[in-house]
Amino acid sequence: MTTDAFAPLQTLAAQLLPHALEPSEDGAHDLSHLQRVWHNVRTLHAEEAGDLDVLLAAVLLHDCVAVEKNSPLRSQASRLAAEKASAVLADMNWPSAKINAVAHAIEAHSFSANIAPLTLEAKIVQDADRLDSLGMLGVARTFYIAGRMGSALYDPQDPQAKARDYDDKRFCLDHFQTKLLHLADGFQTVTGQRLARIRHDRLKGFMELFEEEIGIV
Repeated sequence: MTTDAFAPLQTLAAQLLPHALEPSEDGAHDLSHLQRVWHNVRTLHAEEAGDLDVLLAAVLLHDCVAVEKNSPLRSQASRLAAEKASAVLADMNWPSAKINAVAHAIEAHSFSANIAPLTLEAKIVQDADRLDSLGMLGVARTFYIAGRMGSALYDPQDPQAKARDYDDKRFCLDHFQTKLLHLADGFQTVTGQRLARIRHDRLKGFMELFEEEIGIV
């Protein structure tokens, strides 16, 4: 069952999942993404602690408002999701302190929102979400999104952008330089930092192999 992936809080997951995702064709921000982020949260929580109810609610509702990557509203997506999540949890009679904790974790998870996480739960959720943008999953999601947006794999005339500015809206490979290879430096928890370095190295390894195969030496 779907809720089994959100153990040990399957009952809460069953209550929140109907609100978790708006209808969307974005396979990079779907149920499997929520399951992976929760798995990352559990890994981080085992060493960092934190309120599991707040963590699960933030994970399940952090993408509850769908905004495309190329939308001018992208930087507002986490705020909109936090507002919707707050309303959902208020209808479930959650205490205001926990609602506020979930809302902050959702707002702060977003890279584009540029909001500093101030609580342990917000730091864990941000780290858990960003881990899914690193490693082989990061590679897969990046090329998937580039395909949806109609981007080219890379600039055939200047793959490494030696004589041009990076443009990750046009060239997928540029996104590694504009964002992905910088993510590991911003992790909030000790456990997250350790896991991020492992996945960062996998990203670098992929890029080296990719560049070799397209003839860059």
